[in-house]
Amino acid sequence: MQTARAVPAATVVNLRDLGGIALGCGRRVRQGVLLRSGQLSDLDPQRDMAVAALGIRTVVDLRTADERQWAPDRLPAGARLFVADVLGGHPGVAPARLRALLADPEEASRALGGGRAEGLFADTYRQLVLSPGAAAAYRALVETAADPRARPVLFHCTAGKDRTGWAAALLLMIVGASREVVRAEFLAVNPAVRAAFAPYVQKFLDAGGDPDIASAITEVRPRYLDVALDAMEERWGGLDGYVRDGLRIPESAMERLRGELVMPV
Repeated sequence: MQTARAVPAATVVNLRDLGGIALGCGRRVRQGVLLRSGQLSDLDPQRDMAVAALGIRTVVDLRTADERQWAPDRLPAGARLFVADVLGGHPGVAPARLRALLADPEEASRALGGGRAEGLFADTYRQLVLSPGAAAAYRALVETAADPRARPVLFHCTAGKDRTGWAAALLLMIVGASREVVRAEFLAVNPAVRAAFAPYVQKFLDAGGDPDIASAITEVRPRYLDVALDAMEERWGGLDGYVRDGLRIPESAMERLRGELVMPV
């Protein structure tokens, strides 16, 4: 199944263009308008021509204040920064502490062993859907993506897999992607994320760390997306209710997204 096109950036991890993803009925996502990635702290705007060629106008940073302070974004030329902190009310949750979780194998085993690591991330995905702070951040992202003056839009967190993964799933569902297409794109980031975190994982394993903990932390799993989708169904009865009552996105923004980000195959 077709997923986003990986952009061969030299200094940005996990950069993907959602354009080209098939939506069925002879439609696909327009190319070059919605992009996702990991953090931009290592971006070299002068050297990374693949990023410069994208013409990005807006970077939406989904990270916490601490993450932004430790690793501030370096913006592509001409881009503006928009902060939409998904975890603002809960900055200590797992996706904001990936490297810290891999830094102490003994503590990781005590806190995350026996399947608790996967459970912790699954619980976080539920909060991505149910938390009022997360709802405000995702509403801001969707409204930014719906503004033609803001596009092309690049949205990201730290690794580009959890907060960014749900953001991509949400945008794809809004423009008409099936659950199968959404799931394929959600899981397709794993090779890039594994490569980005390989040095930290290897150090963790060399120090006696549990490989099951490392994989639960540095990968996305079907369960994570399922938990988010189940929370959406349970609380709001599906996508329409979530968008209307949970995120409170104006119908005009939804119409622009569906009208301007979708094109014939």
